[in-house]
Amino acid sequence: MDRAVDQLLEARWVIPVEPHGVVLEHHAVALAGDSIAEVLPIAAARAKYTNALRVDLSEHALIPGLVNAHTHNPMTLMRGLADDLPLMTWLQQHIWPAEARVMGPEYVRDGIELAIAEMLRGGTTCCNENYFFPDVQAATYLRHGFRAVVGLPFIEFPSGWAKSRDEYFDKNLAVFDEFKGERLVSMTLAPHAPYTVADESFSRIRMLSDQLDLPVHIHVHETAQEVEDSKKQHGQRPLGRLHALGLVNDHLIAVHMTQLLDSEIESCAGAGASVVHCPESNLKLASGFCPAQKLRVAGVNLAIGTDGCASNNDLDMFSEMRTAALLAKGVASDASAFDAAFALQAGTLNGARALNLGERIGSIIAGKQADLTAVRLDALETQPIYHVISQLVYATGRQQVSDVWIAGARKVENGTLLGFDSAELRGKAQTWRERIANFG
Repeated sequence: MDRAVDQLLEARWVIPVEPHGVVLEHHAVALAGDSIAEVLPIAAARAKYTNALRVDLSEHALIPGLVNAHTHNPMTLMRGLADDLPLMTWLQQHIWPAEARVMGPEYVRDGIELAIAEMLRGGTTCCNENYFFPDVQAATYLRHGFRAVVGLPFIEFPSGWAKSRDEYFDKNLAVFDEFKGERLVSMTLAPHAPYTVADESFSRIRMLSDQLDLPVHIHVHETAQEVEDSKKQHGQRPLGRLHALGLVNDHLIAVHMTQLLDSEIESCAGAGASVVHCPESNLKLASGFCPAQKLRVAGVNLAIGTDGCASNNDLDMFSEMRTAALLAKGVASDASAFDAAFALQAGTLNGARALNLGERIGSIIAGKQADLTAVRLDALETQPIYHVISQLVYATGRQQVSDVWIAGARKVENGTLLGFDSAELRGKAQTWRERIANFG
């Protein structure tokens, strides 16, 4: 019924992601409130939905909103703070000390607001967050109408968020209860890494994951040194330890995974675990190469994340998809590996599936939430167009994002970010730069 449809997004190309690799030319996406009502040819849409607002996307590709499946968004405020350093030096000598000095609710809030603005301008409509003060994170995402999966953090040392193991569990469960049932914000359990979390905590996390049906979002097999240290300390590789603790299952979101045996890939595939590939962060920190094509062939759900701005140094999912595709070809010595359509799927639907949101977002099909990104493809840099999906992955920059919707609400309109004061965001970022740079 046309009275239920309030917007018709009329696009030159609609790329639904489901079915895989399909491109629909001259199609419209009909929106009814926060959801997708129908996808149909433009002429048929105009005849059927005569009262709907028509949005002209005649030079655009309309894709599902991008899903950044691993990030630390408050760390936008540390963008460029400690570059060109290996992971543990970067983390232990620079990032952790800086965080200890400034971490608090205001830092988390201001960093996330800057990140939301950057993500929206780049076509990202959902992120999987992993940081402290999850209560502040959730409230900030909700205030700006951004879809987020907020990690409940666990680590075996005191932080600004909690001072002891029991306090981490108590405070995190209180946050889960506070935001349970929210439309745009959900939760994961987010132990930092095998080398910073003890078996006792992992056992409690596994129990909570089962009881609350929550994913477990964790850095794992990020570097060769991590694997060697685990073998010395625990007598087994980190994934083997997680497997023994019952954590390698369909709730696992394993991030980085640059050091993998074939048997570990098969184990993850058999368990239904998801892997988040963060190619640019891994390259910048020289952490290693995720065997992305092997994971794909084995049937592992493979998503893409940027990691945080302190190690990337941006939240650009278009760049990340391109790098993931190119790097996978080099690692696999196979030019057909990780093709463009799969790169787009990894940056959308696979991320949604990893976050238990695959039934709600990640593709353009009737009944799903209207999380959508329109990309202008009439720029000289993206001419001529032979294969639109290839053009999106291999030639398109995030500056070509023109319009973004989350749950049917427009967040970017004709290139203009809505609901933010850019000068205010810049001012806050500069204030934090002065505070952080003046320490030490």
